[in-house]
Amino acid sequence: MKLGMPINYAGDFRETIDNLGDYESVGVGRITVPEAYSFDAVSQLGYIAARTETMEIASGILPMYSRTPTNLAMTAAGLDYVSGGRMVLGIGASGPQVIEGFHGVKYDAPVGRARENADICRMIWRRERAVYDGRYYHLPLTEENGGSGLGKPLKLINHPVRERIPMMLAAIGPKNTALAAEMFEEWQPFLFHPDYVDVAFGEALAEGKAKRDPALGELGIVPQVTLLISEDETAQNNALSVVRNFAALYIGGMGARGKNFYNTLAQRYGFVDEAKLIQDLYLDGKKTEAAAAVPDELVRAMSLIGPASYVKERVEVFRAAGVSCLLAQAVAPTHAERVEQMGTVAGFIGA
Repeated sequence: MKLGMPINYAGDFRETIDNLGDYESVGVGRITVPEAYSFDAVSQLGYIAARTETMEIASGILPMYSRTPTNLAMTAAGLDYVSGGRMVLGIGASGPQVIEGFHGVKYDAPVGRARENADICRMIWRRERAVYDGRYYHLPLTEENGGSGLGKPLKLINHPVRERIPMMLAAIGPKNTALAAEMFEEWQPFLFHPDYVDVAFGEALAEGKAKRDPALGELGIVPQVTLLISEDETAQNNALSVVRNFAALYIGGMGARGKNFYNTLAQRYGFVDEAKLIQDLYLDGKKTEAAAAVPDELVRAMSLIGPASYVKERVEVFRAAGVSCLLAQAVAPTHAERVEQMGTVAGFIGA
């Protein structure tokens, strides 16, 4: 297991990157940059590559619908080149609110598109000619599929640093999770409860692993947690409140009634009544009440918040759940404390 850290959407990016060497020096092995409907992740990853020496750089995640598969492959190959082979290509479906609302692209067939994206990316990195006749993507685009008939089966001009750049699929639904276990080097779950990984994901993971190519190696699991090492109960409660509000936003507000992937996940963890209540409150505009309804067990399970001894115990729970890279968002009040606490967790992981 390695330690990583995510970049915040709303944080001061330049200040964070100026201080990134401090995190690198205490054992943080990966940094991830998200992309929702904020600044793009790619330009920031390139900047980070130039400012770091050993950290992996990962997109966490690039939505499939806003780029073609070959564009994703070119982008990952380019970032792998400028970083000296440190890129991890994280992709995912996002959701119809963002894809159709912000990008104006139809949200359909996330599982099938993820499969074809993985196939095409690996084909491009091997510098094979772009010939692919899938259900959703056709290379070249022929007249029969709506093209002009003038497309050529080209191959990537440059030689990639690696012909297999690690790919990570963000997924929480059963079908997408099974696909991650079958075809991807890593799987990034969301609102991850390590104590219930078998209950919520076990069947899907087993289904995918049964079809997995041994050349892919063991499936890596990459969840995100909030980190605060403190004996102070007030500080702990404040940090837990941040997690509670975050969980309420997704379980309650990310989607409509009957179409909210995160609400369904909370139900798979066993919080059926609680998930319905959170959604009802949130969609009725009662966000404070919705946050208060998020079960304390779920909030604490998704976090590393408490005394050092407790955090160390929880790190082992994540390890036992199969986590390969723990993305920790440190929330201590000062930069020095955040660096120190990330170093402490890196020590726990390496112990």
